Amino acid sequence: MTGSGSPCGACKFLRRKCIYGCVFAPYFCHDQGASHFAAIHQVFGASNASKLLSQLPMEDRCEAAITIYYEAQARLQDPIYGCVSHIFSLQQQVVNLQSQLEILKQQATQSMMATDTPSIENPSYYRDTKFQQLQQSLDLHRHHNNHHQDRSLETEFNSDLKNIMTSYSELDQHLNTLNQYHNDGNVIISSSFGYISYS
Repeated sequence: MTGSGSPCGACKFLRRKCIYGCVFAPYFCHDQGASHFAAIHQVFGASNASKLLSQLPMEDRCEAAITIYYEAQARLQDPIYGCVSHIFSLQQQVVNLQSQLEILKQQATQSMMATDTPSIENPSYYRDTKFQQLQQSLDLHRHHNNHHQDRSLETEFNSDLKNIMTSYSELDQHLNTLNQYHNDGNVIISSSFGYISYS
């Protein structure tokens, strides 16, 4: 029986007196409990629901009453599968979302690799880098030369400039060699599959 002295929703639906210690009273209020309990009674039966709640510890009964009501509503909407169809739908959504997440992770990884690692087929990247280093060294030299007029800096700059140009020349030759191997490898692969490209 509820605190106001009115019968609980379950007893109201069953049209019986709500006694003290009614197992349904804490979970089915007088106002809306009757409509909720109607679905439970139609699917499971009042006696089975009472036995189920009575066998559970007090701390688990509230969650059990909510679960029983949910399963009863699902069974009325889908008499064949009940709440199982909803569970399967949610599981499929999880699988789809996980697949989309993996695709996005792969795209992000490929994008980072393309940004961080320049292609061997684009040697201009290395040339531009060396040119930027050369320009930075020149600017640094001009800055020091304007403020200090130190001839030793000019000598050091000339040495650095010579080293940079030597490294640039060696790198350029190395890139040309790698590009040659890369192009030869493409011809071999294309030949093995029977579609040589002459473009």
